[in-house]
Amino acid sequence: MPRLPQVSGRALIRLLSSLGYEVIRQRGSHIRVRKISALGEHNLTVPDHAVLAKGTLNDILTRVSLWNNIPKEKLVEELR
Repeated sequence: MPRLPQVSGRALIRLLSSLGYEVIRQRGSHIRVRKISALGEHNLTVPDHAVLAKGTLNDILTRVSLWNNIPKEKLVEELR
């Protein structure tokens, strides 16, 4: 797998929006997004930080990859 890029929370939310996620609320520096599909409801919390921690980004991308059946490598490439 390619190395994870350094991205902001807003950049990740733009990617998630293109996949059908919508922002439902924000509390402080954390933004909650949701996607409703035939499989059910998928909720994620994305920190609105200038640079996301690698572990946090990795966890979010893993969850999005599994829920949407998209290879994680493709998500990483779209973030670049």
